[in-house]
Amino acid sequence: MLLFVGLGNPTPDSENNRHNVGFKIIDSINKKFGLSKQKPKFKGLLTTGNVGDQKVYAIKPLTFMNNSGICIRELIEYFKIDAEDVIVFHDDLDVEFGKIKAKYGGSSAGHNGIASIDKFIGKEYSRVRIGIGKPKENIKVGDFVLQNFDEDEMPGIEKISNNIIESISLLVDKKLDLFSSTVNNK
Repeated sequence: MLLFVGLGNPTPDSENNRHNVGFKIIDSINKKFGLSKQKPKFKGLLTTGNVGDQKVYAIKPLTFMNNSGICIRELIEYFKIDAEDVIVFHDDLDVEFGKIKAKYGGSSAGHNGIASIDKFIGKEYSRVRIGIGKPKENIKVGDFVLQNFDEDEMPGIEKISNNIIESISLLVDKKLDLFSSTVNNK
């Protein structure tokens, strides 16, 4: 059993924020693999189903980014999911726009959603870091991540989302390096 987590903020005006790219990936997974209707559970919107022959849960925490770990801990304790079977999709300023880096464990690198998850379940889980690029003009990082993607960036986000979906079997098998290179080379 795997748990996919998409990080974002649950307000309607946040839908296309750079910080919400994790929510967009979960929505794409739900649609592509016909996961169940989203139900409000464990302080998030939960779906379940199969990706290939692997049973998965997918959640978008409704606790806001900085408290994402609360939702994740409740869910993994209830379903008895090991932290190592958690895969988190989140935005990353240090990854080139439209690229991903998948890794296991490590530091939060200043990402408050990841720091919250680390606090509640430890660091022994996988992360898919989705590149949102760096601000082009002199703008605070906090303001940049809460901005919507530009119109010309949306096709790049759709492309990376589709590439993740097409290569998800590698992620399910926890072949993180192969998953990263496959997604980035499509």
